[in-house]
Amino acid sequence: MSLLDIFTGFMPHFLYSQFFVTPQYPTTDCTGKTIIVTGANVGLGKEAATHYARLNAEKLIIACRSTEKGEAAKRDIEASTKRSGAIEVWPLDLQDYDSVKAFAKRAEGLKRLDVVIENAGIATNTFQTVAGNESTVTTNVVSTFLLALLMLPKLRETGRNFNITPTLTIVASDVHCVTAFPERKASSIFGTLNNPKEARMGDRYNASKLLEVLTCREIAREHPVGQTKVTMNFVDPGWCHSQLMRELDFAPMRLIQRIFCRTTEIGSRTLVHAGLAGPETHGKYLSNCKIRRCAPLVEGKEGLGLQKRVWQELSEKLNAIEPGVTKVLDV
Repeated sequence: MSLLDIFTGFMPHFLYSQFFVTPQYPTTDCTGKTIIVTGANVGLGKEAATHYARLNAEKLIIACRSTEKGEAAKRDIEASTKRSGAIEVWPLDLQDYDSVKAFAKRAEGLKRLDVVIENAGIATNTFQTVAGNESTVTTNVVSTFLLALLMLPKLRETGRNFNITPTLTIVASDVHCVTAFPERKASSIFGTLNNPKEARMGDRYNASKLLEVLTCREIAREHPVGQTKVTMNFVDPGWCHSQLMRELDFAPMRLIQRIFCRTTEIGSRTLVHAGLAGPETHGKYLSNCKIRRCAPLVEGKEGLGLQKRVWQELSEKLNAIEPGVTKVLDV
């Protein structure tokens, strides 16, 4: 994105959203539903899980790396909603593909699965290789979509058995609008992202969110909801107080966050809305509980070719981790 695009497109929307828009408080009844929220021990995930519990979800699964922290979140949610017996804590480590596979295998035993909110992610300025990729790429992109594909059969089965269209939501971000993403000019996008000599870690979180957006759009373009039988959408919660930015915990940034950030609870309302949204949101970007256009890089003349390239490269990685995993989309 050019500076002109940032100051004429992104910034006005960002400032208006942060200061003048308050997403609607969720009221949709979730009786009978089974809902998974990843990264739900803190921040947006925990607040979204609290809403779903308050809205009478029959089963709510908190997925997080630390079951100890997950159990603490469970106790907090039970106390605040005055509900018990509905919440389970399941371990999920997105930096470990075996953990992702085990989580999805466990989910096969659920009676039903109505909603999956993929909220877990990291933001770091430190380059570290984890499971064959830079850690942000592994966590926010590769494992996120590995989990998405592995969950599709259970979501689809639920749709058939209960005559509904389940939803899988990826928590993206408006920061996908601010990366110029020069890696797109390389012969291998992921190869460049994973090269420590070429890594631009100050922009890495933004780039990872762009990759999520491009991937969601391409999957939905190739596989409409009539084929998948599952709605896949992606959502921007706005800039919220959370632990995601803990590496930037210094006085000036704390002041900026105090001025600009939404509360975590307000931001979480967008996650709840996206998870309960209908097939009309398949492949769509949701912001402030409404469908919104993506960045010019995504919507412009380069977008289609770029999302095809990203999905092709990512598909190769996913099939190397779990052979044939992308075939679930062709059912």
